[in-house]
Amino acid sequence: MTVHLEVAEGVGTLRLERPPMNALDVATQDRLKELAEEAARREDVRAVVIYGGEKVFAAGADIKEMQAMDHAAMVLRSKALQDSFTAVARIPKPVVAAVTGYALGGGCELALCADYRIAGENAKLGQPEILLGLIPGAGGTQRLSRLIGPSKAKDLIFTGRQVRADEALALGLVDRVVPAGEVYAQAHAWAAKLAQGPAIALRAAKESVDTGLETDIDTGLAVERNWFAGLFATEDRERGMRSFVEEGPGKAKFS
Repeated sequence: MTVHLEVAEGVGTLRLERPPMNALDVATQDRLKELAEEAARREDVRAVVIYGGEKVFAAGADIKEMQAMDHAAMVLRSKALQDSFTAVARIPKPVVAAVTGYALGGGCELALCADYRIAGENAKLGQPEILLGLIPGAGGTQRLSRLIGPSKAKDLIFTGRQVRADEALALGLVDRVVPAGEVYAQAHAWAAKLAQGPAIALRAAKESVDTGLETDIDTGLAVERNWFAGLFATEDRERGMRSFVEEGPGKAKFS
């Protein structure tokens, strides 16, 4: 299998394993969707890390495989391609991308599906599809522009240029840059900490933010309001408020 789901300490690691560059062929895309949906369902998975290994995150789609496709084939395949990435973006739990080495094309688009991105100092990110006479097709035109703004996204998409970790941080494309050897450990620590948090409230926060970014503010506020009121029915809300009153902030143990 080219993608594996490993679970420890409430953290599920979606690990890409298709040497040498983790090219995202059709089989890998389908497996990614399958395991993302499994991670979303499993109660023992409370946060997720996406990781490609120590040397490379994912260098993009399998160009040789795509070259053999004509228009009719890609009309049929493009929806499944987007659906595999959307399955990752819609995991209703905190998701962090641990980016080492190349995250290009589909690899960059996969990192964009995470809630938070930790990159190694050796990371290089970009959307080089224009150099093939194409545009990003797995969400890059949409998620990148929402993350870093339309003009910066257009610069990367129009030129196809790669950016190193420091520029990616300045652009807001990644959230933290660390030594390459520490990427997975720090990503896992980020996820493990959130795995101890209130699962339903974290789900509510993620859905409220994501929905708000995709709609008008009144609709976003309605989603926030409904979740906010609904959380008053949860045991975690009772635990959190009781702990705050009795022990002070930040000491609650959630179920």
